[in-house]
Amino acid sequence: MTSTPRPDPAPVVRTRGLGRRFATTWALRGFDLEVGQGTVHGLLGPNGAGKSTAVRLLTTLLRVHEGTAEVAGYDVATQGALVRSRIGLVGQNAAVDEILSGRQNLELFGRLHHLGARAAARRADELLERFGLTGTGKRPVSTYSGGMRRRLDLAAGMVLSPAVLFLDEPTVGLDPRGRDEVWTAVRGLVATGTSVLLTTQYLEEADQLAHRVSVIDTGRVIAEGTPSELKSRMGGDRIDVVLRDEHVLSEAAELVERATGHTVRTIPEERRLSTEVDDRAASLTRAVRALDEGGVAVADVVLRSPTLDEVFLHLTSPASPGTPVDGARPTTGDDPTAPTPAARPGTPTEAPR
Repeated sequence: MTSTPRPDPAPVVRTRGLGRRFATTWALRGFDLEVGQGTVHGLLGPNGAGKSTAVRLLTTLLRVHEGTAEVAGYDVATQGALVRSRIGLVGQNAAVDEILSGRQNLELFGRLHHLGARAAARRADELLERFGLTGTGKRPVSTYSGGMRRRLDLAAGMVLSPAVLFLDEPTVGLDPRGRDEVWTAVRGLVATGTSVLLTTQYLEEADQLAHRVSVIDTGRVIAEGTPSELKSRMGGDRIDVVLRDEHVLSEAAELVERATGHTVRTIPEERRLSTEVDDRAASLTRAVRALDEGGVAVADVVLRSPTLDEVFLHLTSPASPGTPVDGARPTTGDDPTAPTPAARPGTPTEAPR
């Protein structure tokens, strides 16, 4: 007997035609989004695309002017208090107090969320252990590295075990080690069932963490899918060749184009040319042989898959604005809002209506 497949769980975040304007300028309009339970959903876009406005709307820090949005089953416009009880927010700037210790910060956030003194202390100890900060919990935050501060910030956002955690560019300014520490912490959160909406300008970050990605530009979603699906839009594998001499770039491009049968893109400042290939190793062999026979000295050659960076640049380029999702409407102007505030949700700057 064949069992009936179980339906996918309802999205933990869902928006339909969401819009927000400032005076006569729409920062977000026709914005459709679904975030699955227990997943990381990346929200990518250039500066001014509307990413932070979307986060502010979904966390009830701004009023909805158009469309609908639900978070954890509650309407952000009419059930703001219930939404705020089910979410956490980590903004672009750390919200922790540098004078206090890590443990004292977490206890403070617990008390602000109406936990009793014992419950707040117990929760602080749990979070310090989860985020690998137990050994430094009594030290002032001023002595923490950048990665440790962001992990503490993540811990503060998890005080109430939220169903949805909003991360607004959480690794801005961190070195590679600090970013890796935050990525490990985020993966741990998702493994325990937390859903994450991540805004970022780091394409590698989205590629590493996100199960699905929405690319947003001028206030609307212009593409959505898994990282692999989005990268497949750029075609198949590619060859990158770095030359020793930039003056032969045009000559080298002609040789590679004849060898592969594909148009070659040149990047003069990097002495690099790049082209799509159909048959991987065979195309690579033909291209290298053509350059060698043409007397072109090669510094490096790589056979690789497309990157999210290339997808992002292609979709958000003025010459290639991408294909908007169904129902998306054009908007005018960029997002005029400041970065998402560091404060946790709880006291919106504007009361939801």
